[in-house]
Amino acid sequence: MYASDKTLVCQDCNQEFVFSASEQQFYADRQFSEPRRCPSCRAARKAQRGDFGGGSHSGGGARTGGFSSGPREMFSATCSSCGREAQVPFRPSGSKPVYCSDCFTSRRG
Repeated sequence: MYASDKTLVCQDCNQEFVFSASEQQFYADRQFSEPRRCPSCRAARKAQRGDFGGGSHSGGGARTGGFSSGPREMFSATCSSCGREAQVPFRPSGSKPVYCSDCFTSRRG
């Protein structure tokens, strides 16, 4: 159990903020690392990313993940298995194989 609050410094605005004992316990229970940003800067970054919630993950204001509002951006790629064009929800880096939905499904099962 964490007995006392801890003062941290935000990496974005350099302001001090309190990391309470209960928040420390919450983070430790979930094996999260200490926050590097104050609650205001975390909220601003979340809004900037378009991460407005929608998932079922919640708990004491320390949400992780979530779903953005609006359509998902899709990227074109060539399937590493069959050579057809595929639409994927991430920007292919070229370092890992990319599969069309048919090949992905057949490789999973």
